[in-house]
Amino acid sequence: MINTTFYARRLHSLVGLLALGGFLAEHILTNASALGGPEALNSKLAMMELIPKPIFLGLEVGAVAIPFLFHAIYGIYICLQAKNNPTNYGYLNNWNFAFQRWTAWFLIPFLIWHVGYLRFYLKGIQGVHINYQLIQSYITSNPIVFVLYLIGMLAAIFHFTNGITTFLMTWGVLKGPRAQKVSGLLSLLLCIGLSLVTIAFMVSYYIPMN
Repeated sequence: MINTTFYARRLHSLVGLLALGGFLAEHILTNASALGGPEALNSKLAMMELIPKPIFLGLEVGAVAIPFLFHAIYGIYICLQAKNNPTNYGYLNNWNFAFQRWTAWFLIPFLIWHVGYLRFYLKGIQGVHINYQLIQSYITSNPIVFVLYLIGMLAAIFHFTNGITTFLMTWGVLKGPRAQKVSGLLSLLLCIGLSLVTIAFMVSYYIPMN
């Protein structure tokens, strides 16, 4: 008999690593160009517009939307089965285990709001062109939006970077506590680096560009 849970969990971790990791890396790299000013970001966005719409839509659906839906739906099932106990034991792995699931619960409504508003409502329905000025207005117009967006980005970064270690453990790559400790440290450093870049480009929207 095929152990569906065994394969589903591995597919879930693989999809999360590739889909979330790829989307997050592209998102951060593109938005980080805002540190160079409006022209730098707008040129990055213009390059994406050069991709033919059928191909771009196919990538959005096949490489992003479907993998995300599977990861989210099966992730909800995993979260409902999980027993978080960081306050009882206090080990770092237990805290990471808990934060992995807490960030997942936050990311679901955050992505619905963020993608739903920018991609579906503004770009899809209203036909608004996404550019530096629009993103700047979106982020700086309301402190609540800024805080929620920042928390959402940091949650996604932690969920991805910590997910690298859980992926390696799930697939049997990390078989000892020493290897897991090294992987956890490297994931933490990556988390800090991506978080600092994210904070930097978000704060840059408040700085007038000459």
